[in-house]
Amino acid sequence: MGDRKMGRILPGDPNVHRFGCQSCGQSLCFVGVDTHADKFISDPSVRSGMQGSGAHGASSMLASTRMDNSFVVLPKQRPQSQGVPRPREGAGQADTGQTGKTMEESFVVVYKNESPSDGGGMHIPSPDGAMQPNNSGFHTTITILKRAFEISKTQTQVEQPLCLECMRVLSDKLDKEVEDVNRDIKAYEGCLKRLEGESRNVLSEADFLKEKLKIEEEERRLEAAIKETENQFAEVNAELKELELKSVRFKELEERYWHEYNNFQFQLISHQEERDAILAKIEVSQAHLELLKRTNVLNDAFPIWHDGDFGTINNFRLGRLPKIPVEWDEINAAWGQASLLLHTMCQYFRPRFQYRIKILPMGSYPRIMDNNSTYELFGPVNLFWSTRYDKAMTLFLTCLKEFAEFANSRDQENNIPHEKCFKLPYK
Repeated sequence: MGDRKMGRILPGDPNVHRFGCQSCGQSLCFVGVDTHADKFISDPSVRSGMQGSGAHGASSMLASTRMDNSFVVLPKQRPQSQGVPRPREGAGQADTGQTGKTMEESFVVVYKNESPSDGGGMHIPSPDGAMQPNNSGFHTTITILKRAFEISKTQTQVEQPLCLECMRVLSDKLDKEVEDVNRDIKAYEGCLKRLEGESRNVLSEADFLKEKLKIEEEERRLEAAIKETENQFAEVNAELKELELKSVRFKELEERYWHEYNNFQFQLISHQEERDAILAKIEVSQAHLELLKRTNVLNDAFPIWHDGDFGTINNFRLGRLPKIPVEWDEINAAWGQASLLLHTMCQYFRPRFQYRIKILPMGSYPRIMDNNSTYELFGPVNLFWSTRYDKAMTLFLTCLKEFAEFANSRDQENNIPHEKCFKLPYK
């Protein structure tokens, strides 16, 4: 059975249906099936059945037949050199008259006749009962093949059809299984013979009872040991459950601890960040404070310098010379700035600085008060009308001297070195 044999392609009938190998899927071409069908149809019983039901009756009659050999070789056997397996012992031409027999192997080998004279033409019954040449024998051929494959599959539990190569593989596998079974049979037979050859010591009734009592005692001892072991196992299980409960509680405590730890760490980091921010603000504030401490508002508000022979405050010259007559408006403005500066410093250190002379800064028209007497510290004045102006200047310088002495005493109280204590640059 197959469309390839030893590398040579067999001629195939294009009218025959092609099957595929159920193992490898290779396409198969069956030849010689029409001759096998002719032999079935030539049987009188088959012919009478086919006259009644046509091709369908022939297929039903063929379905009741069975093939009993490993290989069913239809007419014209091929030489062995072509690679086709020969039938086993007792396997010759298929006897179509035998019914009720089972097929022992799983494949069918079919050859096609070389000429129509050998009976290769397939005949089917005509409607009037006469046998006609194979003009419509395709269905009968397919029916024969299908039925053969169904019988083979039922008996061997192997999918049919198979190609030659798969047949060889299956045959080798079955041979190996048969060898394994035979080897097991021999082993079992050897064991059986060895057991049969061994001598049997039959115990007496008393010995049997003693042995029975001994075994029963051993059985009771083992049962007690089993019971004790079961009790220990129950105790261990109870301890294990208790330990599992403790483990669960410990896990819950650990989880809660880690949650609290994480919260504490988060709060700690937040507080540290807040502390760092506050420290940074403190540093900035301290730097600003130091800057403010070193900053003298009075120096910025009342800058004192000189312009040639004249001292200036806010760029106003204080005084005049015969060669440089300074306007009285500028002199009065300078006196007003100087009076405001001295009055501000005296007010800042009250009540520690007690003074009897009061300065009344009034812009460019300042006045000095002493013992309820007020003196004008502005001009213009001349040689004859300068008494009050001179008195006002004297009182201003007296007040300035008292304030300088107070500043020097403050520096001494603050343990400032003597050379760095405050003092007026001029008398």
